[in-house]
Amino acid sequence: MTIHIAHLYYDLMNLYGESGNVKALKMQLEEQGVKVKVDFLTIQDNIHFGKYDFIYIGMGTEQNQQLVLKHILSYKKEISSAIANGCFFLVTGNAIELFGKSIIANKKMRALNIFHFETKQEDMRIVGEVLATTPLLNKPIIGFQNRSGVMKNIKEEPLFYMQKGTGYAPKVTEEGIIKYHFYGTYIIGPILIRNPELLKYFVKNILRQKDPTFKFKPFHLTLENKAYQNFIQKYNEKS
Repeated sequence: MTIHIAHLYYDLMNLYGESGNVKALKMQLEEQGVKVKVDFLTIQDNIHFGKYDFIYIGMGTEQNQQLVLKHILSYKKEISSAIANGCFFLVTGNAIELFGKSIIANKKMRALNIFHFETKQEDMRIVGEVLATTPLLNKPIIGFQNRSGVMKNIKEEPLFYMQKGTGYAPKVTEEGIIKYHFYGTYIIGPILIRNPELLKYFVKNILRQKDPTFKFKPFHLTLENKAYQNFIQKYNEKS
């Protein structure tokens, strides 16, 4: 079995070491005895969305986000089809904004319009640590936010419920989007490195989709679990 991963806009959307999400996923898949092929693709490349099992886009500057937006708009049909056909997407940071109806910065820019929400980039920034619950797992999610985007008119199911941090907008606890196997969130970290249970969730579900009878080997995430527990302990001590 081979898992095909596309790391989109790896050179433009990689603030805060978000490429670590792809590295962590690749390593854990390989530890399960699976072959992994990662394609690093950017605005000079033609992208064939239908060939991938997992697609990742990370966070970039507002300027790089606009460059990416111009390129990705031509792939709306292919992206919609890939999502509907069960391809796994993980988009973090301001990459989530690409998938809404529009992004309002200095001007209003048309986005992919795959989901219902709209984004406005405010003058303020939302910065800080995050603690959230998710219907995917029994354990909370940790991470970080550094963004100016505020979302409205969300009709999709939220991915996270904030206990600490900001949701779609100030004074809102819901955050992120989940539909089929599309997972979008403002949370960075990198989120798969900081949350070993979430990393295991993606590994298990990607492989089960390819082979429902797949037999899993034990996961070796000792250091990741230790770092996670240290954060949770410190958070509880402050609470």
